[in-house]
Amino acid sequence: MKRLVEGTNEGLEKLIGSRVLLLCSSYFYTGKLIRVNKKFVLLQDPSIVYDTGSFDKQGYADAQRLHTKEFYIMTNSIEAFGLSK
Repeated sequence: MKRLVEGTNEGLEKLIGSRVLLLCSSYFYTGKLIRVNKKFVLLQDPSIVYDTGSFDKQGYADAQRLHTKEFYIMTNSIEAFGLSK
C-alpha cells in the first residue's frame, strides 16, 4: 500500500488524504481517499452517490452513507476521478 508522502505523486496517489469522487462502471463513490495500490483504493467515510445534482451546487442531491467507516473500490472499475464537491 502507498500512503501520502511528499513528492511527485500523480493520479490517484496525488489525491491521497483528499475527499474524492470516483466515477465507476456501476456506481459513483465519494469519501476520503486513504490508500491506493494497483488493485484497489480505500475510502474512509464512504458514500454511494446516486444523484450528483447540479455540479455548481454544494453537496450531492442523493449520497447514501455506507454501513462502514472504510470501503474498498477496485481500481479496474474506476473510469474517472477527482476532488469531491
